Amino acid sequence: MAEADQAVEPVIKKQRGPSLVWLIPIVTMIAGGWLIAKYIAERGPEITITFKTAEGIAKKTPIKYKDVQIGTVKKIRFSEDFHHVVLTARMASTAEPFLRSGTKFWVVRPHLSLRGASGLNALLSGTYIEVDPGEGEEQYDFTGLEEPPAVTSDIDGLRITLIASSLGSLDIGSPVYFRGMPAGKILDFEPDTDGRQVRIHAFIRKPFAQWLKPSSHFWNISGINASVGADGFKLHSPSLITMMFGGIAFDSPDGETNSQNGSQPPTYRLYAHHEDIEEERFTGGIRYMTYFDSSVHGLSIGAPVEFQGIRIGRVSRIGLEFSDKGKYRIPVELEIQPDRLKDETAAKGLSDAFPRLIEQGLHAQLQTASLLTGKLYIALTMHPAAQDADRSLALGGHVIPSLGGGLDQMQSSMQNILGKLDKVLSEPAFDQSVKDLHASLKSFRHAIEQIDKHAGPVAGKLDEVLFRARQALERLNRVLDPSSPVRYRFEQAEKDLSDMARAIRAFVEMLERHPDALLFGKSQSGEH
Repeated sequence: MAEADQAVEPVIKKQRGPSLVWLIPIVTMIAGGWLIAKYIAERGPEITITFKTAEGIAKKTPIKYKDVQIGTVKKIRFSEDFHHVVLTARMASTAEPFLRSGTKFWVVRPHLSLRGASGLNALLSGTYIEVDPGEGEEQYDFTGLEEPPAVTSDIDGLRITLIASSLGSLDIGSPVYFRGMPAGKILDFEPDTDGRQVRIHAFIRKPFAQWLKPSSHFWNISGINASVGADGFKLHSPSLITMMFGGIAFDSPDGETNSQNGSQPPTYRLYAHHEDIEEERFTGGIRYMTYFDSSVHGLSIGAPVEFQGIRIGRVSRIGLEFSDKGKYRIPVELEIQPDRLKDETAAKGLSDAFPRLIEQGLHAQLQTASLLTGKLYIALTMHPAAQDADRSLALGGHVIPSLGGGLDQMQSSMQNILGKLDKVLSEPAFDQSVKDLHASLKSFRHAIEQIDKHAGPVAGKLDEVLFRARQALERLNRVLDPSSPVRYRFEQAEKDLSDMARAIRAFVEMLERHPDALLFGKSQSGEH
């Protein structure tokens, strides 16, 4: 019993190694450190974007590329001068390759205009910031665009520069057409270094960029092109889109390959109209002078010069010269362009034949192109009868003698006609003719009065004759009626006459066969 009540003394042994109790905090610390390291690794860089306003932007506004979120706005503050707002955004680590000097940022908002609708997806998802990755050096401070770019970097094509005298109705986003198909658009524009011209930057997308050649031409097709010239009134109305927003068109000359391989964007001239391109192709012709003594009102620079109805040049200059004697003349310079004939043989022949044609009587004459507009043009015609006119001028060089024409010729003809008419009216024979005509008219008037006196009785008798004629026609109508007795008797008489005619015919035939029948009568055998 005493041994049972005696307490057992515990045996204490010292544990070797660390305790398992510390394992839990160690694992927790490792997991926390890993999460912190992962957060820091995935957090990505921090950037700033400067905009004019923060319209539609707030904290946690997403930054997207191709509708995938790659960053978030963390803070919004004013710039130091309070003219802009600066956004601080945290980008994802995967977006770090996008942070280059050529990268563009802009705010996507719902926008509706005459050009169309854009950013409609922001109605559901809310306003966000879009990214267009670019090239260049690494950068973390950006200036955002106030408007979306016309072309993003993921669209293949060619950037070009156009030089124009004025912008006109063109604007950013105005379309560029190739053979009526949308091929690109205008990116932006700026004045030239001297301020006299406008540099327009445009983008031609594939596959249309392959048709852009070094000798291609660009011209403005904006609005409505209306002009009045020697060819009359011209009105060119393009599509409704180009009328509202402007537009540019370009061509692709045949027989030339595309060699746009330079690093700099190719530069082209932008013509105001397509007709300007045609005119420029024929520059550098042979220049001739002609002189007019009468008014050239209606003749303008660029007016056509035609030979036998075929345009071979244009008017390049119009002047005014005075002599010491107080006389004047109007020199008109003609630019003869044989290349307009398109046939090289014909063009060379025209160039060589012009001096001989002048010797044979070639003259320049003003002609009216349109009575509506009053515009004039130069017609080169052959007048051998006037071969010696202005011969002193023609011998001095490239001078074509001139003849009157156009409205002046019409006025001269009218004056000649009026002069001849005045000469006829002033002759004594004309006065005698007028007197004879007056006497004839007096006799004719007397005859009419005599007829008028007897017209009453004659008209009364004529009414009686017409009444009796009407009665006779009515009687004849009753006689000819199919149901009348007279008509029946006429038909019976006609039938009897027909029978009698047949009997006489048979009797005559019998006498021809038997002439003795009149003496001996009818034979017994029954023969006639």
